[in-house]
Amino acid sequence: MHILIVDDELLARSRLRTLLADCDPRHSVTEAAHAADALAQLEASGGRAVDVVLLDIHMPGQDGLGLAHHIQRLPHPPAIVFVTAHADHALSAFELDAVDYLTKPVRLQRLQQALAKAQRAAAPSAAPTRSPLPAPSCEVLLIQERGRTERVPLDDVLFLRAEQKYVTVRTLTRSFVIDSALSDLEARHAGHFLRVHRSTLVARRAMRALERYYDAEEGEGWAVRLHGLTEPLPVSRRQVAGVREALATG
Repeated sequence: MHILIVDDELLARSRLRTLLADCDPRHSVTEAAHAADALAQLEASGGRAVDVVLLDIHMPGQDGLGLAHHIQRLPHPPAIVFVTAHADHALSAFELDAVDYLTKPVRLQRLQQALAKAQRAAAPSAAPTRSPLPAPSCEVLLIQERGRTERVPLDDVLFLRAEQKYVTVRTLTRSFVIDSALSDLEARHAGHFLRVHRSTLVARRAMRALERYYDAEEGEGWAVRLHGLTEPLPVSRRQVAGVREALATG
């Protein structure tokens, strides 16, 4: 990928260059010390020559959020990953369709994840991977975790499970914990999730089967299987009919 680093601090640009080389030495990397320089480089090709912009927010002159607005108006805008020492602009960043938001000092693993997201975002015209799931919507859950805000597409969420004062949000690859009430999430996203247990909501579009299940505490019962997960989720007796109906109607 061709990656443009935009940061007014030389040491910050140098560190990102080193991390990018560790990610993949084949990356082509260019730099800009301010928004005007970056925009000049991008406008020269309409954005086509750059795949990803690693963009600082607090810079002299036009800041990173302002530059992002200009980038989005290019004929072929590259993916934007904000890289900043401040976590207070996360919501604004995601409103600009940034694919990720990294806080300094950047860790190699997080940078790799951000680049992977950028690659996925840049490939809508590629042949679609085979998937039994319906087309996704654009709703998201905002996850506050370790000083950063992450936007998780609602269609990536397989189930929500209440545990003490928190709710576990489970996707195919990760789990998050949010400070929210399961009943509030159910009311807000009733079209996406179905209650299968007093402590569990599952994604309607991810349900694959309802089957007999033995639980050591509750004895013989029912469980639902979800796309991509090996673990079945217990279904309370009062919810079995609703799960059957949801499976039958799709």
